[in-house]
Amino acid sequence: MNRDREKTTRLVIHCSATPPKMDIGTEEIHQWHIRRGIKSPRGSLTGYHGVIRRDGTLEYGREMMEIGAHCRGINQSSVGVCLVGGIESGSSPPAPEDNFTLQQMHTLVDVIRFCRIVWPDIKIIGHTEYNNRKACPCFDVQEFLTSWRTA
Repeated sequence: MNRDREKTTRLVIHCSATPPKMDIGTEEIHQWHIRRGIKSPRGSLTGYHGVIRRDGTLEYGREMMEIGAHCRGINQSSVGVCLVGGIESGSSPPAPEDNFTLQQMHTLVDVIRFCRIVWPDIKIIGHTEYNNRKACPCFDVQEFLTSWRTA
């Protein structure tokens, strides 16, 4: 069975829903996804294609053309990238918070620029724009696109 996307129409921005002091990467998210039953036929780490750590490091997960497991309903046509963070420290229940670092946002701009080169017509969205029951990625992606130079 072919597990590569036939087309790529969206880049979906996610967050890990973790507090700012919790610096995790693909390995930890991979373990969470295994516990949730998310698997990759190629053994790739996580359902995301990339994870952006707190220091701005981009860690690769799924192969770029492999179908992801990050946004039910559009995995067949999308790339998913996850920013580590997005939850307020010490709140109960956990509250969404835009607590991403400047380094993470610079890396996100680089990812967006790369995707626009590879797929010139790609639409950039936050997970919440596809599923409004989710706060993820805990910031307004469309506002981000207009306020940062992402072209």
